[in-house]
Amino acid sequence: MDTKLLTLTNNWKFHYGECEDAWYKGYDDSSWEDVTVPHDFSVTSPFSKDYSSGTGYLRGGIAWYRISIRIPEEYRGKKITLIFDGIYKNSYVWVNSYFMGKRPYGYSEIAYDISGQASFGEELTQISVKVVHTDIADSRWFTGSGITRKVTLMVSEQVAPVVNGVFFKCDSVEKDGKKAIAKVSVRNEIYCGVPGIGKKKKTKIISQSTLLDNDGKIALVMQGELSASEGKTEVLDLSGSFKSPKLWAPDSPYLYTLETRLSVDGKSYLVDTRKVGIRTFSFDPNKGFALNGKSMKFKGVCVHHDGGCLGAAMKKEVWRRRLELLKKSGCNAIRCSHNPHMPELYDLCDEIGFMMMDEAFDEWENPKNKWSTGHNVYPPKHQGYYEDFPMWHEIDLRTMIRRDRNHPSVILYSIGNEIDYPNDPYCHPMFSEMTGNNDNNKPAAERQYDVNKPNMERLAVIAKELVAIVKGEDSTRPVTVAAAFPELSTRIGFIDELDVVGYNYKEHLYEQDHKRFPKKTFLGSENGHSHEAWKVVKDNDYVCGQFLWTGIDYLGEAQGWPVRGSSAGFITTAGFAKEEFFERSKLWGGVGLTQKKSDEVTVELWKPELCCDMNLKSEFIENHKEIGYIYQVIVKVPENLPEKDILVQVTGAGELAGIDNGDLSDLTPYTANYRKTVDGKLVIYIKRMATGKINVAVREVIAEKSNVLAKINI
Repeated sequence: MDTKLLTLTNNWKFHYGECEDAWYKGYDDSSWEDVTVPHDFSVTSPFSKDYSSGTGYLRGGIAWYRISIRIPEEYRGKKITLIFDGIYKNSYVWVNSYFMGKRPYGYSEIAYDISGQASFGEELTQISVKVVHTDIADSRWFTGSGITRKVTLMVSEQVAPVVNGVFFKCDSVEKDGKKAIAKVSVRNEIYCGVPGIGKKKKTKIISQSTLLDNDGKIALVMQGELSASEGKTEVLDLSGSFKSPKLWAPDSPYLYTLETRLSVDGKSYLVDTRKVGIRTFSFDPNKGFALNGKSMKFKGVCVHHDGGCLGAAMKKEVWRRRLELLKKSGCNAIRCSHNPHMPELYDLCDEIGFMMMDEAFDEWENPKNKWSTGHNVYPPKHQGYYEDFPMWHEIDLRTMIRRDRNHPSVILYSIGNEIDYPNDPYCHPMFSEMTGNNDNNKPAAERQYDVNKPNMERLAVIAKELVAIVKGEDSTRPVTVAAAFPELSTRIGFIDELDVVGYNYKEHLYEQDHKRFPKKTFLGSENGHSHEAWKVVKDNDYVCGQFLWTGIDYLGEAQGWPVRGSSAGFITTAGFAKEEFFERSKLWGGVGLTQKKSDEVTVELWKPELCCDMNLKSEFIENHKEIGYIYQVIVKVPENLPEKDILVQVTGAGELAGIDNGDLSDLTPYTANYRKTVDGKLVIYIKRMATGKINVAVREVIAEKSNVLAKINI
């Protein structure tokens, strides 16, 4: 049987609050709320000063999710794997009353083999998930709460690759006369199941990986065989080469399809299908970054994972609209601040053409200051991932690398962001006083060296361990870190094991540190929007590029009530360009935007553009019938008219998922069906809940009366 992936989107039951018996299969959840997944229960509550400014003045708490699914009888004896792309956070999972495990980190993929606990045929399989996010000052940005990413049931034969066990690599692209030859390899980690417990026979397995171009023509076939004992995982490496490869690059993101099949006891079946790319890159201490042999600068932006009014329950179609706009600014790179993002974002970067810095952690074994009553407003709180880092960092890091290593867009792995922030909490006797980027309000005592605080030399030890973990899973990409205080950390071994050194807001140190470390390659891992910051990159070959803080506004890291987010981006949370967007487009050589003028209010359903030269169908056409799909309706008001209060009514097979105007001081609850335009614009998100027609009425509210602006049938 070919491996099947079944997405569990609808028919989930949700309960906010503790419910100690909800793990039990027979529990009556009929009174619970019906929701679709991804789901974020933080954005379903009003904003309140009682919550943390750092995470956007939105709630956390304890909540439960339950779903009952029917697994066909024909799947009995197969391997059944339950995969969560992300649960924020402290998740506990039961299947048919059996406890499967827990995971603290809210950004990690989680996989459970439920073959022995699942039911088949007419008997339902019941899945229960408990989420504990009571420490709402655990981050410096909005995290969301709940099953914030998609859930998948993977059904495979007992002999199949382990989760993320297929690893495709472009080893090199070499010249053979006038033609190029691509040398590639595929690693298969194959698990031989246990259909006959007690039998110790070996199974002969033939693995075949086929590379197909966009026309479906075979570019390369690689095949090999191995013998595996039942219950064991074996590794099979395949390699091959082919002429005239089409290379992946931001301006021509060509993707091949890799199909992997296994043959066991004469039966052949498909076990994995994925998009892959052929490209080479290099980081040179003097010449900087090159892709496919061509010198190139990272014109990058940092992004957080939230979608404004959608919270952390983001969707691919919403990211597509954002990325298309970023592309027009001249942007060619994304930094995943400061954690692994949803897998659909990486897929889109492959398709549209963005290089990526994949980042694992914002803190290691000691906590950072978390602002709960406004940015830099003392005293801080000290909740966060540091509590789980000692026990979980290795599995969380390995999970990220294994999940993302097949994406041609992923160029760099970052093991941490601003871990070396001065006195937060690490310090060193070399500096009697240290001040960081945002320490203007830090008390003098906290800036001074304290022998009782952890010594920053410890960071070099941890960095070495993390680099080794990354290299053990994927040695094809360099490892970096986003350093906050290189004035000290570069003097105590923090960067010794790194392939590429990232500096946050330290452009003035590039020249001297390029001389201090002639074998190191330097990069602006986080930068301001000034012309000067870009000029340093443009004028110095050895600087690989920059990543602006940020490309898109985000929730959390708020200055103080009523502002509930950061406006650091040149695109709003609603997905609209600010004035800075046009300035950046000039600097980066983007195409900018064509401004459509109109004398009347316009309401239009946004449809995705095809952003790359590929035989891909429109995302809108492909997915507009899927449960959970988010449609985006854009409302624009002419400049000569005042801002308008917009009311939205949705009937039929959909529901209103949210309205966003990009105003981070607007305290209208995200669950409301009305909102005022800002700068003449807002976006309406409509979620498909069933098959059939969705009716959307967009109204303007005048003196408590409403006038229909548009009716849309989807």
